[in-house]
Amino acid sequence: MTKVIAALIIVAVLYGGWELFLYWEKVKNEEETKQKQEAAAAVMGDQLPGLPYQLEASLQAARKQGAAGLRNWLKNNSRSVEDPRKAWIELDFCVAVAREDPAEARRVFAAVKERIGPASPVWPRLKQLEKTYE
Repeated sequence: MTKVIAALIIVAVLYGGWELFLYWEKVKNEEETKQKQEAAAAVMGDQLPGLPYQLEASLQAARKQGAAGLRNWLKNNSRSVEDPRKAWIELDFCVAVAREDPAEARRVFAAVKERIGPASPVWPRLKQLEKTYE
């Protein structure tokens, strides 16, 4: 009888050790994922590809004009700009227009969210703004 109890104790300890190991791996993977997301969040919008260099000056001028300037710039130049830079600029527009026209900000945010995926460098910023615009 004591041998059976000893065997059960050994099995319980091994099982507990295995569960502890699995938990440790899960926590370690979550920390690595968080660090990768933080590194991706450090991406600057001006560094992203997709904007022809000829439009850079007009974009800076539009940003200085605020939401109305970005709206007009996007209306005139959105066909010339590609993702991920286009998504970043549209998120800038969402932030700029949120006080004046929250419905427009939500509409543009939803369009950006539908268009880009988790592999995009804009994804961390999108997730950061998600609670505000949904």
